[in-house]
Amino acid sequence: MPENKEQEDKKEMDAHERLKWETARELGLDDDLANPGDELTAREAGKIGGQMVRKLIKAGEKALAGKDRPKQKQPENPPTGK
Repeated sequence: MPENKEQEDKKEMDAHERLKWETARELGLDDDLANPGDELTAREAGKIGGQMVRKLIKAGEKALAGKDRPKQKQPENPPTGK
């Protein structure tokens, strides 16, 4: 079972990395992120992290909104008289 946990952790890390790179690209900071010798300033890292948080909150709210929809009432079956 530890292998499944490791696979889940890797998927989560991959999703996190994709989100980080997508956000950096949108902010025009992906070139700074790509060069390991160059360090991001605290301001740049904060911009990326802040945008990531906003995206995650928006995704969570969207997911919750889908769960909060009222379920349609199912038609009742008439009694069969048995």
